[in-house]
Amino acid sequence: MTQPAAHITITHSLLRRIGTVADRTGTTVYVVGGYVRDLVLGTEVQDIDILVMGDGIAFAHEVARELAIGTVVAYERFGTAMIPVGDGKLEFVGARKEKYTEDSRKPDVVPATLEEDLLRRDFTVNAMAVALNAGAFGTLHDPLGGRADLEARLLRTPLDPEQTFDDDPLRMMRAVRFAAQLDCQIEPAVLDAVGSMKDRISIVSQERITDEFLKLLKAPRPSIGLHLMYQTGLMHRVFPEIAQMAGVDQVKDHHHKDVFRHTCKVVDNISAVTENVWLRFAALVHDIAKPRTKAYQEGVGWTFHGHEEIGARMMKKVFQRLRLPHAQLPYVEKLVRLHLRPMVLVDEEVTDSAVRRLMFEAGPAIDDLMVLCRADITSKNPSLVTRYLRNYDLVMVKIREVEEKDRIRNWQPPVRGEEIMAVCGIGPSRLVGQLKDAIEEAILDGKIPNEHDAAMAYLLEIKDEILKKASLS
Repeated sequence: MTQPAAHITITHSLLRRIGTVADRTGTTVYVVGGYVRDLVLGTEVQDIDILVMGDGIAFAHEVARELAIGTVVAYERFGTAMIPVGDGKLEFVGARKEKYTEDSRKPDVVPATLEEDLLRRDFTVNAMAVALNAGAFGTLHDPLGGRADLEARLLRTPLDPEQTFDDDPLRMMRAVRFAAQLDCQIEPAVLDAVGSMKDRISIVSQERITDEFLKLLKAPRPSIGLHLMYQTGLMHRVFPEIAQMAGVDQVKDHHHKDVFRHTCKVVDNISAVTENVWLRFAALVHDIAKPRTKAYQEGVGWTFHGHEEIGARMMKKVFQRLRLPHAQLPYVEKLVRLHLRPMVLVDEEVTDSAVRRLMFEAGPAIDDLMVLCRADITSKNPSLVTRYLRNYDLVMVKIREVEEKDRIRNWQPPVRGEEIMAVCGIGPSRLVGQLKDAIEEAILDGKIPNEHDAAMAYLLEIKDEILKKASLS
């Protein structure tokens, strides 16, 4: 089973220091997993996994002393420890193998050899180890052919895939994530196992599933993983609203394009220009309500009236179910709600008033909104694409002009509520909001500039009429 030893060049000084500690304490240690995979690919990551032939927690404390780091987070139950280092972390674990009983998800953990430990890992590309002790420093241990699989861009499991996924069903999500992240093919038997075992994902915590899904969205071409999730049925279990976008209907001669395929293309388009995962997520869900709003209108064809507003309203439940950070909800809602608005400006004469209103509603997200709109152009007609992009360029020019003149982007009301109450002699009430709204509308319509003195003068002009109407109602 063992293949001839190869050597890997390690330049990270931290790993040499860990090797020094290992030699001093008489411990055999290896760097393993994703760090080795990325090292073979020619990149380095911040997080480093250290495999210890012995007590991982005790060795972590020895390394912490060597590095003069006071923080060691130990997980006694799992025999692991973590040390924060700079922007990353060191994780230590003793070599082990796990034996599962039929009636329990909790394995019996026993010490293991290096090869036994590597066999229990998720994929062969993550089942490589590099020695850190002085006598063998840089020696690559690759008993399962992970390096060859990396070169072939092939994802395989060390054991039978059903056993690998049964041990930890999250590995199914990791399979589609790595396919996108590494741009590799999944071995057919592994892909078949995902399809047959997809229901097992339900026993995994939502937080772990969502973490893998967001990592997938951070891949260079997320569509690879998204298509695999749909193909295997994982998407139906993890994010059914996205799965429901697939399919094409026809009435007479009218087709509507597969919204799922279109969405995957939009996500890839936007991923080529931004690493902002929440902008990528907004691209994924921007048409999420199209299946709910799809209708055929005689003489017109397929329509999706209101899908942008309904989609925005769907986001709260989506965020709750996927355990997504609530702080990102308003941003995603806004982009989904407004993603058609710039297109309206393209189709009509671009007035200052229309641009002001768009900028007011989008706020700081206006630039990201325009990035989303450009990514949303997936037509195969080059002249149509060129025309839309040119029109969006005109909208952006208008946005810059209005922004320079009116300072709408980071909107702050020029007249505060306290000032309105003082001038009008009223207390806190809905009436204060009505007066603020009237000033806001005047600014957006271009009646007055976005300035305090102009807004105050306008308030003095309109307040008596609004107060009178309020007293009569």
